[in-house]
Order: sequence, then C-alpha cells, then structure tokens
Amino acid sequence: MNSFELNKIAGGVLSALLFIFGVPELAAMMQGHGDGHGPGAGYQLPMPKDTGAKNGGAPAADAFSFAKVAAALAKGNPDSGKEVFKACNACHTPEKGGANKLGPNLYGIVGRDVAKLASFTNYSPAIAAKGGQWTWEALTEFIHDPKSSIPGNRMSYAGVKDVAEMGDLLAYLRTLADAPVALPEVPAAAAPAPAAAAPAPEKK
Repeated sequence: MNSFELNKIAGGVLSALLFIFGVPELAAMMQGHGDGHGPGAGYQLPMPKDTGAKNGGAPAADAFSFAKVAAALAKGNPDSGKEVFKACNACHTPEKGGANKLGPNLYGIVGRDVAKLASFTNYSPAIAAKGGQWTWEALTEFIHDPKSSIPGNRMSYAGVKDVAEMGDLLAYLRTLADAPVALPEVPAAAAPAPAAAAPAPEKK
C-alpha cells in the first residue's frame, strides 16, 4: 500500500470524525445554544407556578374554594349533579337501602358520621381514622381532591375541579335523604352582588 492510498484512508477517517462531531455542534449553534450556556429550543426549563404574586403583591385568590362552592350549591341543579354522579356509580349506589359496592351506599351521606355506615365494613384505615361528619365543607374538600384531603385512602378518583359541577353534585347528594340537610350559609364575599336599583324617573 503506497502513501497515496494511506492518505486517502486517513482523509476518509478524518472526514467521518468531522461529520460525527461537527454536525451536532452545528445543529446546537443553529438552535441558539452553541455557546454552551442555557437550554436550546428542544428543551424548556420548568417554569415556577404562577401564584399571582408579582412585584411583591399578594397571591391570587384560589379559583376553587368552599365559599364559591357554597354559592354554587345555593343555585345548584340536582339533575346536572346526577350526571356528574355517574362517575361515582362504579363504586357507590345512591338509592335508599342500596347495596354497598367497593364503596358504601351514599344515601344520607350529607351530615353522616364518617366511616360509620354499619352495613359497610371495608373502609380504608385512613377513612376510618378521620372521624367527624361529612359536612358540606368536608364533602367539598374530599370530592375535590380525595388523595390530598385524606392521604392514604383507597378511592381512585381524580376529583371534581369545577366549582359549578361541585355545586350541582352536592345539590344532587342533598336529595339523597329523607329530610334534606340545610344548605350552607354563603359567605358574604362569595354571594352575588345585589342588583343596582333602577334610577327614579325624572320629574318634569
């Protein structure tokens, strides 16, 4: 093998190395991070959650709160709530005297003691240890985010995130009783503003 052929082989190897290492670097430069600082176009750093606090301001009000749910419940539609409840039918029955499934029958759930339905014996330890009653506020908190409300419970449900849907669902649950529980008091901050009085007609 003469020197000319060796030079051709060496040149081919160098060309291949240049292609392997040079093309990615060129692509990086075209994406705007060839200087080795900062992410390129194909990757975005996670952005901090916007809490509404800008320039030292206070965080924005929570879009979902019991005050807003109480206002929605006051005008909730039980028929629409029954549609929302369909997601619960796999594990719960709503009828009076209905059977228990993976979860307990929910007739009379509003105001009932937590984990105290005598005919249901499969409460998770987390639910059994909660105590108290299923008040409007307790139901709202649990249905909105079951896993965060009672960590360790076994209910595999993502929760109701919309205020109006929650109001409708609670309105439906209220009908599942011999004597519906009184509606919660709507905090003044969540109550709709009264309509402005019409101006008096101008006297001529």
